[in-house]
Amino acid sequence: MTENTTRKITVVSSGLSQPSSTRLLADRIATATASALDGKGVTTEITVIELRDLAQDITNNLLTGFAPPRLQAAIDTLTESDGLIAVTPVFTTSYSGLFKSFVDVLDPQSITGLPVLLAATGGTERHSLVIDYAMRPLFTYLHAVPVSTGVYAASSDWGSAEDALPRRIERAASELAALVEASDRSQHIRDPFALPEGFSPVGGFGAQ
Repeated sequence: MTENTTRKITVVSSGLSQPSSTRLLADRIATATASALDGKGVTTEITVIELRDLAQDITNNLLTGFAPPRLQAAIDTLTESDGLIAVTPVFTTSYSGLFKSFVDVLDPQSITGLPVLLAATGGTERHSLVIDYAMRPLFTYLHAVPVSTGVYAASSDWGSAEDALPRRIERAASELAALVEASDRSQHIRDPFALPEGFSPVGGFGAQ
């Protein structure tokens, strides 16, 4: 039996502008994580979900309870991944409303055990704790597995001569890569039409 050495990573970016510093940070983290996994002999499939492109579908899902096909495809990609890189801009001291709305349409059990790297962007260093007081409790509530190191990038970090941001990215990516390498979530085949365990088509009357 040949060991599967491919892992799937989903990147969720909720930046609203184009180009977006949130997307830029997401791409750098994804590249660092793929490089760390490559060093372990693991190939990586990376899928980027831009929530900006799904904003109307997310709103429709919140209003109707049903995900349009494009949003459902994104949800399926995320929930069947071995790892998640979640990046949001900071709005009013917390994650963006679009980011939270996307999380709200996920099945609460769908990302149980999923390794997650948390990251955020903001105008100043004052909001750097948003990862620990807002994002980490959210993903812990959903029983995901956030890595210890979060990555926050303020406007001053971009183009800085100091290497603080690259070092944070490398450290967090290394932590995520270790968890993703051990994951087998993407190898599980899920049947969307599977019935709940113990389900009987004739209720309590036995087979007819």
